[in-house]
Amino acid sequence: MANDPITDSVLALLRKTDPAIAEIIANEARRQATTIELIASENHVSGPVMHAVGTCLTNKYAEGYPNARYYGGCIFNDQAEELARERAKQLFGAKFANVQPHSGAQANQSVMQAIFEPGDTFASLVLKDGGHLSHGMKINFSGRYFKPVHYPLHYEKSHPDYERIDFEATRKVCLEHKPKAILCGYSAYPRVIDFKKFREIADECGALLVADIAHIAGLVAAGVHPSPFPHAHIVTTTTHKTLRGPRGGLILTNDEELAKKIDRAVFPGAQGGPLMHVIAAKAVAFGEALKPEFKTYSKQIVTNAAALAAALKSHGYRCTTGGTDNHLMLVDLRARNENLTGSDAEKWLEGAGIICNKNGIPDDPRPPKVTSGIRLGTPATTTRGFKEPQMQQIASWIDRVLTAGLAGEAALAKTSGEVKAEVANLCERFPLPA
Repeated sequence: MANDPITDSVLALLRKTDPAIAEIIANEARRQATTIELIASENHVSGPVMHAVGTCLTNKYAEGYPNARYYGGCIFNDQAEELARERAKQLFGAKFANVQPHSGAQANQSVMQAIFEPGDTFASLVLKDGGHLSHGMKINFSGRYFKPVHYPLHYEKSHPDYERIDFEATRKVCLEHKPKAILCGYSAYPRVIDFKKFREIADECGALLVADIAHIAGLVAAGVHPSPFPHAHIVTTTTHKTLRGPRGGLILTNDEELAKKIDRAVFPGAQGGPLMHVIAAKAVAFGEALKPEFKTYSKQIVTNAAALAAALKSHGYRCTTGGTDNHLMLVDLRARNENLTGSDAEKWLEGAGIICNKNGIPDDPRPPKVTSGIRLGTPATTTRGFKEPQMQQIASWIDRVLTAGLAGEAALAKTSGEVKAEVANLCERFPLPA
């Protein structure tokens, strides 16, 4: 069984009705329980959040918004969505919230549909430097139907802000191209975002400021990262990652006219019926994040990230920007050994029970499927109760496995087996939330 009463009860039923999918779920539950999750965009939800996702709300079509549905029978769905909205507004200090987007990318799509016409220009950080595919990647809707221009990082190694946002260059890009909006907030940026500086540039060039806080939303909610409000006109986010809710999206604003445009862009502009079971789980997660213990949890995420970055540095690795202010870090593997690649590291570490993802580093000479780095995050490990000593142990395991991988297949096989057993023992001491 999964050592999780919710999953166990589901598996007991599925083993009778669909043993094939039951086996897959059981294996995944076992994998999560016995491995260390270091993917910065993943977390482990609470039992109540998981319960809410698996309810009868999945049966209901609720196209439209509370008290303005296109189908009957939505009275309790209205109550669930209103509760999610109110908690989201309280959590982030916003006047308007749309909890219907199915994902962060769909939240961004809806915002662009609300404020842009096809071909309009917007400014963002390019994907390879830590942006997101929905911020203007050529083959994504954001790059196909709109015109992205990109602001840079500081690329000079001698610069004190090396690999951080170059605000003077950002200002020049925006004054030259006059974008309709500036996007800030990233998928692989380890430092505090200065929303005030971005707003100053937006005001100077006549743009809206859109903050995508998908990665740092939980830290913002807990007050351990500065809020994009009052500087941002619109805020988008996912509800998983540091917020520790179900997979989904959220849009916030303090502008009533923008809120109306956003609501129309989400429905009927981008999607039909909302996922009411997921919206109910969002409400549960927002309620959890409003509790004092969530602030303690979020502070520990940041403390753990700093501890992991420092421990990796002691083993000879380099973290971009020199470290981290938030929940994630980008590790430049070449500092440890020029032959190390992100793709090898991801594969080798997974074989040892440590889950991460390969990731390009700023100005990476290697292609995206290879990369020179890995991205590591601490939300999921902190959920398990890991603290600084466990971060130091993880860094030691990472170095052992990567060193063995460079030594050859026999050394890697031996070391991976040893580390995987040690990882499983640690995970048993720090079980997943029930």
